[in-house]
Amino acid sequence: MDYFEKLLALLQTEQDEDRQAYLKQTETSSSAERRAAGLTWYPIAIRGTEIGRGDYLTVEVERPSHQDVAHQFRFGASAAMFSNHDPKTDRINGTIAYQGGDRLKLTLNTDELPDWTRHGKLGIDLLFDDNSYDEMRKALKAAAKLIDDQKQGHLARVLTGGQSPVFASHIKHYPINNLNASQQEAVNKIIDAQELAIVHGPPGTGKTTTLVQAIKALIKQNGRQILVTAPSNTAVDLLSEKLSLEGLNVLRIGNPARVSERLMALTLDSKISTHADMKEIKKLKKQASEYKNMAHKYKRNFGKAERDQRKALFDAAHQLIKEVDKTEQFITDDLLSKAQVVTATLVGANHYTIRDRKFHTAIIDEAGQSLEPACWIPILKAEKLILAGDHLQLPPTIKSQQAAKDGLSTTLLEKCAAQHPEAVVLLEEQYRMNEAIMGFSSKEFYEGKLKANVSVASRLLFPGDVPVSFIDTAGSGFDEKQEGTSTANPEEAAFLFKHLRKLTSDLKAHYNEQDFPTIAVISPYKEQIRIMNQLLLDSPELQPYAGKISVNTIDSFQGQERDVVYISLTRSNSDGEIGFLSDVRRMNVAMTRARKKLVIIGDSSTLAYSSFYADMIAYAEQLNGYQSVWDYAGDD
Repeated sequence: MDYFEKLLALLQTEQDEDRQAYLKQTETSSSAERRAAGLTWYPIAIRGTEIGRGDYLTVEVERPSHQDVAHQFRFGASAAMFSNHDPKTDRINGTIAYQGGDRLKLTLNTDELPDWTRHGKLGIDLLFDDNSYDEMRKALKAAAKLIDDQKQGHLARVLTGGQSPVFASHIKHYPINNLNASQQEAVNKIIDAQELAIVHGPPGTGKTTTLVQAIKALIKQNGRQILVTAPSNTAVDLLSEKLSLEGLNVLRIGNPARVSERLMALTLDSKISTHADMKEIKKLKKQASEYKNMAHKYKRNFGKAERDQRKALFDAAHQLIKEVDKTEQFITDDLLSKAQVVTATLVGANHYTIRDRKFHTAIIDEAGQSLEPACWIPILKAEKLILAGDHLQLPPTIKSQQAAKDGLSTTLLEKCAAQHPEAVVLLEEQYRMNEAIMGFSSKEFYEGKLKANVSVASRLLFPGDVPVSFIDTAGSGFDEKQEGTSTANPEEAAFLFKHLRKLTSDLKAHYNEQDFPTIAVISPYKEQIRIMNQLLLDSPELQPYAGKISVNTIDSFQGQERDVVYISLTRSNSDGEIGFLSDVRRMNVAMTRARKKLVIIGDSSTLAYSSFYADMIAYAEQLNGYQSVWDYAGDD
């Protein structure tokens, strides 16, 4: 099976599994259950309608209640509006054209609201996302054809291992202020690359800063427009904001996850709304709506004259909408031609506004968390590719264990770093962690190459503190328990909070409430997280600092940092079964969130079956950071 055939087969396996999971969750569940799962807004209120692109109706809705319930609604996703009278029949599909806060705009596959929307309560269901899979599939098929094209397929052949990347040797480089040696080397490599450069950015090494400076240098070098992408809206937002602050003209395709004014101002919608020709569009849309409203008055009991009049009104409205589309396209083209950087998610890179647009360089940030089929969407638009990320942190989220096992979890970043080491620059200096916290990850994952910047190397929580501790629960009887599909260890959780209460009490002598350190309490297991969240609520001594304490899974902390990190490893059994913990990349993420203090709690007799955890415990011992729960036996 060739390269792209295999990827297509893996993608199909993933889509089938994803759809099955979606149907299982939605088919027999009530609207209240779907709402709790983040798949439904119910009830909703219609706040306005407007004629959208291509004569479709766009409805703006708001959820007036249940606003604290997290949801999965995103720009570009498929959704259906329904009525509670007959939710199976009274429903109409559409696409989310905007989502921010508790409002969203849904472009419906119709030019008028159905009658049933005027009666009963309305809601919106998130539909299964076939669109993303379709875009990925199209990209893989296009790449498979492109690879044999001698003129156009050069980049595709490099990425699939058929050719080696080339680097220019004649380009003069200029030092960039505030970049360290490895960051400067990465920028130089990006400029010299003819097809591919890879920025390997371990935790805290300033990958985003490096990328932003490289993008500025590329634009200075040839003035050509750059496409910047990432798998998540949050990562795209971060880069969009930083690039804009550097004075570049950034156009954000799609809706930001973080609804800040600065980010909204970079979006296509926002720039269109402030464009000089927008007044004309509003006037035409208003006129078209008036014609349609007049036409709808002829809905029932009318003869030929009325029918002709109705048709004439609809024709006039359609003509005006064509004018609107033409003017909007003109504005979009104008805005696109002026942008120096276009930013979007991987799938968003095929948004209708830039679907046929070509770029000299495409950048994929967070490439270590990017599904390879999605990466080919921006790759097909470019002659040169920059991958940035860390394949030694968490991989992409994959629903199908079979697809992951058969290779879908291996990212393009991982493949290219192995095939083309000459294209890789490792960022070696980190600005986050005390060097003791960094040391184990550096040795285990980065060949001991990381060094701590002088500003953080010996930074402590307070004078005389030990920055890395492993507290051993072996022999304590803190046994794990299976709770459904998850694992928990209530006694280990209780001990962690006892330790945390003692620490916060000690910290009072060194910090006031405002400067109090930030604390993360992490575990790989959702059930353990649930127990620890309850323990936090049940600890009156911790309530004054509750705003500074976050309790969540490792995956949710990727990309974040805290002054203090507690890790509850949870597993404790006589068989040495460690499940989830055997993916040591997850542990790399957990440990490297900490700036000043890392406390790991676990059972050495279970963990030591793994050489990784045996080495980790030995590392803590070398630092005088090894303790046993028995050392705390006399404490309250």
